Amino acid sequence: MVSRAQPLTDQDLRDLGFGAVVSRESQQRLLNRDGSFNVTRRGLSFWSSFSLYHTLLTMSWWRFVLFGAGWYLGANLIFALIYVALGPDALVTTTPALADHTFLRAFFFSVETVSTIGYGNIVPTTVAANTVVTVEALFGLMGLAVVTGFLFARFSRPVAKVLFSRHAVIAPYRGIQAFEFRVANALSNELIEISCKLMLSRFEEVDGIRTRRYYPLALERDSVVFLPLTWTVVHPIDETSPLRGETPESLRDSLAEFLVLLKAFDETFSTIVQTRTSYTPDEIIPGARFASAFMTDAAARFADGAGAGQKVSVDMRLFDKIEPATELLNR
Repeated sequence: MVSRAQPLTDQDLRDLGFGAVVSRESQQRLLNRDGSFNVTRRGLSFWSSFSLYHTLLTMSWWRFVLFGAGWYLGANLIFALIYVALGPDALVTTTPALADHTFLRAFFFSVETVSTIGYGNIVPTTVAANTVVTVEALFGLMGLAVVTGFLFARFSRPVAKVLFSRHAVIAPYRGIQAFEFRVANALSNELIEISCKLMLSRFEEVDGIRTRRYYPLALERDSVVFLPLTWTVVHPIDETSPLRGETPESLRDSLAEFLVLLKAFDETFSTIVQTRTSYTPDEIIPGARFASAFMTDAAARFADGAGAGQKVSVDMRLFDKIEPATELLNR
């Protein structure tokens, strides 16, 4: 293994946020493909680390819908039990099907009240029941306002939906080889001033101790102004590259991991968004290159000048397509 770039120091490790101890002792993957970290915080009580707003804002949509449905049904169930506890004469109805079902009558009345529907076929008849109606109506209005706020916050929160290629490749590049992966914007909005940082994490023997070291990898181009199509991020494996002399086997033995951070300016929200991922040796294909993602017929029309005035076509079904390199270059 030949390393021609200087690894990051302990201070650099702390600046990365992983910490020197974790960087040296943890042999797990640091960053998952979806951008989440393999970190668990322990020792804090549930309430000291729990944030309802943050949880509802960041949870998946299906969890959010299930939580909202559970909250809605639970609140109506509680108020229905309160109406039942007030006695069978607290609520009267003109609907024959509900006349002999005290709980159902109370539950459906709660739904009408908390949702401000008010059909009028179930009415409260006692002071206690009307008092509960007053409280539930206020609860319903506040709940509606809170849910509306969360829905707006979730829809309006700027999120970068950048596609990373399923695999990275070691491809021929200008007489040498290069580590490459591809990115594209999955949304219809425009991203500008896109920048990328790539870092290699691997274990090395330092004074007889197996220690994780970090190496920043220089890119052929670490930023682009626009991202309307795809961008192949390239790290040339030259004489100064930490990957010089590495093999797939040595990368696996050193538990190498390529950490990727992408930042861009979202024109729609006028704010900076970021996303991240990582690649492990099992997700890297040597001796391969990315196939062209341009649609063949569109490329032919542009080549002969017949495509003037038409839009460039990119087939995203080819985004992850990899083809063998025709010529493998010696390291």
